[in-house]
Amino acid sequence: MAPKFGTSGVRGLVTELTEACVSDYVRSFASQCETGGTVYVGWDLRESSPAISEVVIETLRQTGNHVVSCGALPTPALAYQAQMARAGAIMITGSHIPADRNGIKFYTTSGEISKDDEARIVSSLGQSIPLESTQGTLTEDGPAALALFQERYCAEPGAFDLSGLKVGVYQHSSVARDLLVDVLQKLGAEVVALERTASFVPVDTEAMDPQSRRKFAAWCHEHKLDALLSTDGDADRPMLTDAQGDLILGDVLGAITASFLKADVICTPVSSNSMVNHMSMFKTISLTKIGSPYVVAAMETAQEARANCKVVGFEANGGFLLGFRCQIGALTIAPLLTRDCILPMIATLAAANQAQMSIAELVATLPPVCTAADRLVGVPTEKSKAFIATLTQDVQARSAFFDVGSEEQGVNTLDGLRVSFAGGEIVHLRPSGNAPEFRCYAEAGTSRRAAELVQNHLNKIGAHLAGE
Repeated sequence: MAPKFGTSGVRGLVTELTEACVSDYVRSFASQCETGGTVYVGWDLRESSPAISEVVIETLRQTGNHVVSCGALPTPALAYQAQMARAGAIMITGSHIPADRNGIKFYTTSGEISKDDEARIVSSLGQSIPLESTQGTLTEDGPAALALFQERYCAEPGAFDLSGLKVGVYQHSSVARDLLVDVLQKLGAEVVALERTASFVPVDTEAMDPQSRRKFAAWCHEHKLDALLSTDGDADRPMLTDAQGDLILGDVLGAITASFLKADVICTPVSSNSMVNHMSMFKTISLTKIGSPYVVAAMETAQEARANCKVVGFEANGGFLLGFRCQIGALTIAPLLTRDCILPMIATLAAANQAQMSIAELVATLPPVCTAADRLVGVPTEKSKAFIATLTQDVQARSAFFDVGSEEQGVNTLDGLRVSFAGGEIVHLRPSGNAPEFRCYAEAGTSRRAAELVQNHLNKIGAHLAGE
């Protein structure tokens, strides 16, 4: 199967991301999307990314674009640099997916490409696109992009006061592993760097395995940490634990961050924690399909509907999007309509520090709605879709499959199959948009129950697929 667009960018096996394939996508992007004549290029730390970046850069130059090569850096840092320069950008990253896969994310002068941009790119694949007779120029400017992004949050250290906190940074192969340490130290925290790896580790912040969770708890105990932080491979998804090493889920970080920033409009996928509906400071909650392009579109719609609204977006994976010019003390933060992992982590730490609470105590002040998520890997998307279609269309099949203990109350098919039950619990099934994975989300009154619902239903799905 050839690489194709998922929820955010093109994804595929490295063996499928051939020079011809990558060039085709890049030429289509350059011909169909506004770049302003300049494209910033960056990549993550997986082994295949530098070689793919060479193809991307050469193809962009052939299309007449000036290319600024930024090297290995976080996706939000690349997007922010391009935004400030009113230029396009391309990030080579597979995010959290396994090392045998990779991907490409595209940005226009307006930011992350829309679904309309995606459709135009796809429609022009394979077409003969004239190349420029004069090649575009190439410069390198990675340090400037990193410095600009760090300044975004550290220009006024008092805005995110982390003094007195001792935090660990699980570095692994995150492209933000050094930047994150620098930012935390500049904001006043004492930092302990942990487990830096030479090879790529596919960290999925939404589906952390039990062994990793035990390791996090051990680190927190050994080093007496107030929190442990990390990111996925390209640093657009955060990972934050409390002092016991327990993970704070991404949509909980999103709710805390939105409150800290005094946002009044939230745009978030239907899979996110519904606690925001019980938080009075938010005037409007807009639910979307899963994927940052849908969140961005909803944020833009909100801004068109009400001038000067303080709109933010976040996903269950924790990626946070800022849609308004935010003032925190003396610090002004410009909007950034792409997933960022730094903002939700430092905002949550600062909110707890400001309230003189631990992270766990701060989370306990939120409405008592708990979520969990996990996935089965190696499940072809077609199989996931077929199974979900059967459950969607057949009430009896749903009744036989779902094991919740109360009657079905409602069905939402905005993205996958999300079923609400009379007892207030929710189970949501969905094929991954960028990998052969079958994802399950659940919502319940306790974390233990939510995790139990996820595991029970993934076990049933696995048994069904094995029996086919």
